[in-house]
Amino acid sequence: MASNPHATPIFKPQVSQNLWPSSGYELLAVDANGHLVVTDAYLRHLLSRPEIAPIAESCANEMALHDSLDKAPRRTVEAAEITGVQDKDAADNYAVWLRFRDRLLAKPTLEASYMALFQGEGVDVAPVLVQQLTQILLQHVLGKSATAMQARVAELLFRTQKISILEDGAVMAADDETVERHALSGGFGSIGELLKQGGLPVRSVDLDVLSADNLDAYWPRSEFFDMVISLNHGQASLDALCRVLELWIKHFLQVEVRIQTDKEIVDEHWVWHVGLDAQASGILNDLYTGAEVSEDRHRRLMCLFRLEFVNTADMLAAVSGRPVYLAMAMDEKNQLKLKPQNLLLNLPLAQRS
Repeated sequence: MASNPHATPIFKPQVSQNLWPSSGYELLAVDANGHLVVTDAYLRHLLSRPEIAPIAESCANEMALHDSLDKAPRRTVEAAEITGVQDKDAADNYAVWLRFRDRLLAKPTLEASYMALFQGEGVDVAPVLVQQLTQILLQHVLGKSATAMQARVAELLFRTQKISILEDGAVMAADDETVERHALSGGFGSIGELLKQGGLPVRSVDLDVLSADNLDAYWPRSEFFDMVISLNHGQASLDALCRVLELWIKHFLQVEVRIQTDKEIVDEHWVWHVGLDAQASGILNDLYTGAEVSEDRHRRLMCLFRLEFVNTADMLAAVSGRPVYLAMAMDEKNQLKLKPQNLLLNLPLAQRS
């Protein structure tokens, strides 16, 4: 396992409001370039995850392994220590955790580790850990000046959303896991049942929609993931999403872009596009090549975006000055699963030419 040359903290992260306080963000360090550095304290935080933390029934070998990693979270773990754990699920979880730890420590910064996850033969760590890494990087990218709406739309980049289109055309996004957990138990009232069932045309006063009137309510409940947003054109949420994506690109790629929503692509010289999720990628590819796109797939296309580079010299020369079209789309289960790494890997950057 490669050592981390930046293990000693240089700066402490600056926390925005009370955003996602249990993410472990404050346990990281920040290097001179403003990128995050893994610390032993953060690795211990990962060890406290419920998938890995010992329980009363854990065997002595498991207890000893966890205790030794808590004392020295970067130490090499021999295969026999894993096989010695009696609970097979627990042993598998340790193997997953150690692979993730090694991927984090193989690069000098968390940003570099994140990028490396999606290169090569594909992601080989648990999706929940990738989501947690995305969350903490977004927390850093948003910084101290993040608005409540920006923080809420940032959730779209690491948590699946349940989409409901109401009878008046309102497009509502709620956290899918929260809907599943609370819909039928009264956590969301009738709107939860509506969203769970996939969009029945019913309104409810029990719906907590984040808007200009209640932005301050977001911060104390940011980790509940229980505030719903409207994704209709013209809504503040989409503008906030554009700003978050701009910050995300600038932080990782050191290029400035401007992103705005668009209703359709009317461009005889359409040269580049990026889907923000698997569904949108497929739809954009078919539209670009002139393949038939069914009415049902068109219905799933939720929003188009137009991305333009502030400095065209940052672009691939062959497409310099041309816009990049983005899109997001829900799947057949009315779920929205954005992949923010797509923006980092698929833009037409000059340095990759």
